[in-house]
Amino acid sequence: MSLAVVISRSLDGLDAPEVQVEVQLANGLPSFTLVGLAETEVKESRERVRAALQQSGFAFPHNKRITVNLAPADLPKDSGRFDLPIALGILAAGGVIDPAALAPYEFAGELSLAGELRPVRGALALALAMRRSGATRTLVLPTESAAGAALVPGLTVRAASHLIQVVQALLPGDAAQPLPMAVAAKAVASPHGTVDLRDVKGQAGAKRALEIAAAGGHSLLLIGPPGTGKSMLAQRLAGLLPPMDEAEALASAALLSLSSQGFDPTQFGQRPVRAPHHTASAVALVGGGSPPRPGEISLAHGGVLFLDETPELPRSALEALREPLETGRITISRAARQAQFPARFQLVAAMNPCPCGYHGATAATGRQCRCTPEQVNRYQGKLSGPLLDRIDLRVEVLAVSPAELMALPDGEASAVVAARVAAARARQMQRQGVSNAALEPAQIDQHCALDDAAATFLRKAAERLGWSGRRLHRTLKVARTVADLAGAETIAIAHMAEALQVQRALEH
Repeated sequence: MSLAVVISRSLDGLDAPEVQVEVQLANGLPSFTLVGLAETEVKESRERVRAALQQSGFAFPHNKRITVNLAPADLPKDSGRFDLPIALGILAAGGVIDPAALAPYEFAGELSLAGELRPVRGALALALAMRRSGATRTLVLPTESAAGAALVPGLTVRAASHLIQVVQALLPGDAAQPLPMAVAAKAVASPHGTVDLRDVKGQAGAKRALEIAAAGGHSLLLIGPPGTGKSMLAQRLAGLLPPMDEAEALASAALLSLSSQGFDPTQFGQRPVRAPHHTASAVALVGGGSPPRPGEISLAHGGVLFLDETPELPRSALEALREPLETGRITISRAARQAQFPARFQLVAAMNPCPCGYHGATAATGRQCRCTPEQVNRYQGKLSGPLLDRIDLRVEVLAVSPAELMALPDGEASAVVAARVAAARARQMQRQGVSNAALEPAQIDQHCALDDAAATFLRKAAERLGWSGRRLHRTLKVARTVADLAGAETIAIAHMAEALQVQRALEH
């Protein structure tokens, strides 16, 4: 009887707990048994491993009783990431390689029937989990996955393309052929994206609101008739945001690596922009499934979530945004498992003022609104009061006649506005360590100081408009951002007036 132990990792949300792949070869009735709460795709690894070993020129122990245990037994395991550890465990238990040679490594990789290594989902999350746990082992991954994992600093990552290549690296003495070090890909995209704010002509008020949203990390609702530039404005927000720091970039990349489309290492450090279709379900937005996977709000972490035609989204999907907008995270609970994902995104929602889209835009568009007052109220009421209470800025994007549009000059470039945004963010980080939108109630009293005139103005406005405590706090945060853009230490009445000006629409 012989035994070998190979270290790998499973995925549990954004975490990746360690898994010991124990392989035993014993005499007895030939069989290949896999235990340890393995999902179907893990159980299917028996056939992939058998074929990969044979096609790679290794003898498969057909006359042995093979038992593979994935420990701990109560942790669910999914995907084909355990193919490579199981194959190496069989070879080590059979004496082809020294079991002690496996100790300095962690392995993950799916095997083809020919023994080639295929990429695995969540490689960057595996690497981050290794760093958090303080593990000093070397991580061995398929070549396509290793480039993303190598972005994690302080970690040794090796890349392999075939099972034979891994086995040769584990041979003793001079016979060993070391695996190549994985090289982290560098970002190639422009820091301001491929679209520029100068393309949006006119709309000075909406562009100012976009600048305030970028400077303070605030959520934004754009309301206006079709074709007024709401989508153009939303697509340009990411280009105004300051560069991501390392922790934020790694968290965003790890979340993307868990998704079905995966993470492109060349886009590392670029703020994500997610724009789900308005038919998206609540599960698609917040995440779910078994095992739980991140939804659009988590994939937009550190970037922008753009919801076009917002009232057309299912009510359940819209209401599911309430907690993430407030807390910056989402907890997905299922009967057997619970997973928590970060969801600190900037929401940009766009909507028409009524079902036909032309309410209040007759003069500029020449189109007559066909909706009754009841239809207008019902349409705007699809955004509930509690959800609107969590959106910091709400501005109207007014229709402009074709003649005026053609006569308007180009606006400011994204780079110019981004410089002002970066200066305002720098003031916030120096003063409080977080963006204004992320201020806690206790921090608001400390950092959002008002002069006497501004305090009186705010108190009267809050009483007249019947604001909740949340709306009062959010207005203070917006005013703090306006003051930061102006370089002011104290919030003055002009800053407070502008903060009120950018949240006038849809008061109900």
